[in-house]
Amino acid sequence: MSEIQSVHYPQSEIHTTLIPVATGCPYNRCAFCSMHKEDTYSEVPFREIEHELMNGDTYTERVFLTGADPLSVGFEKMLRVLELVKKYFPYCGCVAAYASVRSLQKYSVEELQKLHAEGLRLLYVGFETGNDEVLRLMKKGHTSENAANQGKKLNEAKIPFYAIIMYGIAGEGNGEKNAKLTAKLLNQFVPTKIITMNLTVFEMTELAEMVKKGMFVEAPIKEKLFELKTLLEQLHIEKSVELDTTHTTNIIKMTGRIPEQTKEMIERIEHLLI
Repeated sequence: MSEIQSVHYPQSEIHTTLIPVATGCPYNRCAFCSMHKEDTYSEVPFREIEHELMNGDTYTERVFLTGADPLSVGFEKMLRVLELVKKYFPYCGCVAAYASVRSLQKYSVEELQKLHAEGLRLLYVGFETGNDEVLRLMKKGHTSENAANQGKKLNEAKIPFYAIIMYGIAGEGNGEKNAKLTAKLLNQFVPTKIITMNLTVFEMTELAEMVKKGMFVEAPIKEKLFELKTLLEQLHIEKSVELDTTHTTNIIKMTGRIPEQTKEMIERIEHLLI
């Protein structure tokens, strides 16, 4: 197998079988991200992917395709990967992967439907924010309109996905506005789950340099909590959706369903704001 300098996966996939599809990140320009700064992007050859699958457990029920953005390999290769998973892991009920708004734009609804039919059952999509000013500042490479269109596309293709968003990403004094714009984005489609992360400034990133130069000021904890509270108040998704703030970066750890448990979650945040 190719030398993989770093492998990242969601905390909920900790017990999942990992199958390499790509190394590094094909974009690797997000100002806040340090995950793949030292890695070189490359696609894992089919023979190596097949070797991993051949030596795996036939009774594997769940697979996570590794790489910062596996869908960047394109429809034909992704379809072939899913066919190989089905061949060697006939009991696999879910293939999951990270996906960016940028890579999803390259796929048609029909192509996504075919991937879903071949076993692609869950995507983790980094939307981060619905604030276009912040998306530009953080060099995400997409707009809120792009993001809304891809969320709607995934709904049409019937592929479940987790929407990853980040509070604190707009900096000091901008939390409330960011929450409202992010809620406006999320209200346009139906994710299976909303995963929140608290902005963390990592060394060796462009954001860290921005902080040192005074170009970006981190929001204080109370503002971040108020932003999360505002987000919950502004979310009006047409179906019941789970909210998950258990990622290690979060200030408060909780899970609950929106709208059924929205009031309860808001009260938990308000207790910390006193």
